[in-house]
Amino acid sequence: MLQYQNPPLPIQKSQTQVETNTHYDPNQTQHTGAENYTFSSEPRPLQENLNSSQKKKLYRDPIGYQNAENENEVGKNPPVNIMYDRRIHRGNTYASPILPLHAQQDPIALQSQQTQKRRQKAKRKADQSRRLLTPEPVEGRKHIDIQTDLYLEELSDKIPEAIAATQTDAFLDRAPSPLYIPQKSGVDVFTQVYEGELFDFDVEVQPILEVLVGKTVEQALMEVMEEEELDMLKRRQAEYEERRNAELAEVQRLEDAERRRTEEKERRLAEQVRILREKQELQEKITSRAFAISYLQKLVPSVFESLTTNGYFYDLVEKEVETLFLPWLTSEVELKLEKLIISQKVVDGMLKISL
Repeated sequence: MLQYQNPPLPIQKSQTQVETNTHYDPNQTQHTGAENYTFSSEPRPLQENLNSSQKKKLYRDPIGYQNAENENEVGKNPPVNIMYDRRIHRGNTYASPILPLHAQQDPIALQSQQTQKRRQKAKRKADQSRRLLTPEPVEGRKHIDIQTDLYLEELSDKIPEAIAATQTDAFLDRAPSPLYIPQKSGVDVFTQVYEGELFDFDVEVQPILEVLVGKTVEQALMEVMEEEELDMLKRRQAEYEERRNAELAEVQRLEDAERRRTEEKERRLAEQVRILREKQELQEKITSRAFAISYLQKLVPSVFESLTTNGYFYDLVEKEVETLFLPWLTSEVELKLEKLIISQKVVDGMLKISL
């Protein structure tokens, strides 16, 4: 069974619809008793529609209102200019005001006021001095304040205290508020639909099944094609990797061969340069030796001749005799002769003494 609910009726603009409940119970889930009423206000003319003579001002004129006797005289008194108002101070507010001549006090009157104040002050001091005071306490005693009231009270520094207690009832749990269900408005309408009147399952379900089966088969075919495409991509990728690895290996082999050829070429060039340098050095040595031999053929005899002349080539025995033996022999002979001379002189002296 299908039920339909009528929409709410529109409300006129000139009226206000209010719905109130005559009875409300918080323990009930539904509210009973409702009353509808309408309210409309009567039309009234606006202030703008009145004549100019009947119009009333919205605000009163504050200027001169205090001095006016009625509202018709408001605004007749002219405003006061603050530039000529005596109550307005002119100049710096921090400086001492300069009073005009007519506002200054008379110095004679001011002096008389000061004299009168001094006299009053002296009179108050004299009255205080003439008043009788309490005599000073004797030795060992002191003045204290006492109560002179009619009813005496006990004075104590301790504040009186008292203990009081009270007992209140425990708070009762508040009952849960019922769920608010607004009152239903409108009129319910229903209709009866018999079996097979609106929908035939065998007829209506066929296009749905065709769509579902078609979409399922299409999705399955798409998945199979996607898997085949992925397998083909994997095979292509594997073939590409193999070909790429083979190319990289070949490139590496060619690079190694080229590197070896370059190293061999550099090594042979260095060896050839070394051989040429050694040949050049050998040629220079041969040339230098030939020049030295040709130069020394005449140099050696002259050198030996000059060395012999200068005494660099001598006989060792002759050299020792001349440098060692002859000087020793000469010194020994001189020493012997000196001893003989001394002994002769001694003998001569002894003979002279004896004679």
